[in-house]
Amino acid sequence: MRAKIILIVDDDHDFVEAVSAFLESNGYLVLKAYDGREGLKLAKMQRPDLILMDILMGERTEGLFTVHEIRRAPQLSGIPIFVLTSMYAQVADFRIAPDSAWLAHDEFFSKPVDLPVLLEKMRERLGETKPAVAEPAGRKAEP
Repeated sequence: MRAKIILIVDDDHDFVEAVSAFLESNGYLVLKAYDGREGLKLAKMQRPDLILMDILMGERTEGLFTVHEIRRAPQLSGIPIFVLTSMYAQVADFRIAPDSAWLAHDEFFSKPVDLPVLLEKMRERLGETKPAVAEPAGRKAEP
C-alpha cells in the first residue's frame, strides 16, 4: 500500500516544517508549497490525497482563491481540503463561520492546530484506521 500524499500550502515555513515532520513520522508523504500558485501547480502535477490550506498568505485572501481554483479544476475537485488558519487571531473584525458551503472546504482548524486531532480527522477523511492498540500483558480485555 502506497503512502498517502498530503500537500501543505502555507507561507509560514516553520509551520510547514513542523506539520510536515509530524505527518511524515505518521507515514505520510508530504508536498510543500509556500503560496497559492505553487500549491495549485503541485496539486495538478501530483494529485495529493488531501490538502492542508492556509487562508492568509502573502496576498491577504490568497488561500480563499486557491481553494476555489482547486474546486474548479475537474481533476482536483474531489480532493479533501482542510483549512488551517490563524485568520480569527490576525483579523479581529473579520468573522466568517467555518462553513464548507461558502469556502468549499472539508474541515476547518484554527491555528494553533492540535496535531493529534488533525491526524485523527485526516485518517477519518482518508478512510484509514488507526493501528490497533495491544492490551498490556496480564490485563484482561473488557467483555
